[in-house]
Amino acid sequence: MYHARVIVTLRRSILDPQGKAVEHGIHTLGHTNVEQVRIGKYVEMNIDAPSKEEAERIARAAGEKLLANPVMEDFAVTVEKVG
Repeated sequence: MYHARVIVTLRRSILDPQGKAVEHGIHTLGHTNVEQVRIGKYVEMNIDAPSKEEAERIARAAGEKLLANPVMEDFAVTVEKVG
C-alpha cells in the first residue's frame, strides 16, 4: 500500500483572485510582510499497487486526467510506502 499526495497549483502566468483576497486578509491581520499568496488543491490517496513506481503512475494519471486542468494548473506528486 502506498500513500500519494498531489499538490495542484495555478501556473504563475494565471491570475489568482482567491490568493489575492487571502493576501489582503492576511495584511488586514497586520502581517503586511506576506506577499505572493497563491491558492491550490491538496489531495491525498492510498493506492494498493505492487510497486512505488506503479503507485506513482496511478497518482500522476489522476493528476493529469482529473485533478489538474492542464491549461491553467501544474501538479506535483509524492508517493510513500505505508506500513
